[in-house]
Amino acid sequence: MQDKPTFGETDLTIILNTLSPELNEGEYVFCSTNDPRVDLTDVVGVFRESEGLSVIISKTLADQLNLSYNTVLSWITLRVHSSLEAVGLTAAFSKALAENNISCNVVAAVTHDHIFVPAKDATRAMEVLTKLSEG
Repeated sequence: MQDKPTFGETDLTIILNTLSPELNEGEYVFCSTNDPRVDLTDVVGVFRESEGLSVIISKTLADQLNLSYNTVLSWITLRVHSSLEAVGLTAAFSKALAENNISCNVVAAVTHDHIFVPAKDATRAMEVLTKLSEG
């Protein structure tokens, strides 16, 4: 009998104690586009909406392609391997960030959660998330 594959931690206490936030290099933007020049290998994230593809790409690429965007963001990865079925993680970190007047846009992937915050707030967001992890 094979072991069930591990799909991440579901215990919120364990997850919060091991968030391990990591600030990725660069500046990122969210754009809505149907531009065929957007190569999906250059895209950090994509979601199909009725208005077009919402893509998360580097600000540099968006500028090269002359794509419109509103906010320049920093990308924080929570290195903890959380389950997609974990309850309360997004609520916990978004509440902590909101209490510090930091907006966030969240992408939950199979292994990690990714948080996009205004670039001007990246250092403070890292401090808030580290403090949350320390309990």
